[in-house]
Amino acid sequence: MRTADELSGITLLGNQKTHYPDTYAPEVLETFVNKHPDNEYLVTFNCPEFTSLCPLTGQPDFARIVISYIPREKMVESKSLKLYLFSFRNHGDFHEDCVNIIMKDLVRLMEPRYLEVTGLFTPRGGISIYPFANYADAEHQTMLHERRMAQMNRVLL
Repeated sequence: MRTADELSGITLLGNQKTHYPDTYAPEVLETFVNKHPDNEYLVTFNCPEFTSLCPLTGQPDFARIVISYIPREKMVESKSLKLYLFSFRNHGDFHEDCVNIIMKDLVRLMEPRYLEVTGLFTPRGGISIYPFANYADAEHQTMLHERRMAQMNRVLL
């Protein structure tokens, strides 16, 4: 069971008056302390209803965003992540930009051992775009390169 001190930074979970931001809002992201920093384990989030806007036409883009990371001391709280991803709803950026922004914001927030973000955008104009961005600390550089190569090989099939 977590103590009140351990939960002090969590303000959104259980809050019945949640405000859903309608513009890009990295400030909604919250963390909690990883109780198992000595273990290397993987946390994966699946957001099947991500939306953003084309920066030129304003047309909506839809995607499944998959975020996986190996935590260090901090972990992202899931409701705050949901609100953060929701904040892209009216954000105009290319698919590749959205994925890189998400990766950089989460790295800045948590300082994880490893983190990757994959965007599986639905086709528009007959073309699907699947951007992938990853980050690794000094100890996980081999994993960084292996995961990039695996992603490239998967996309080419």
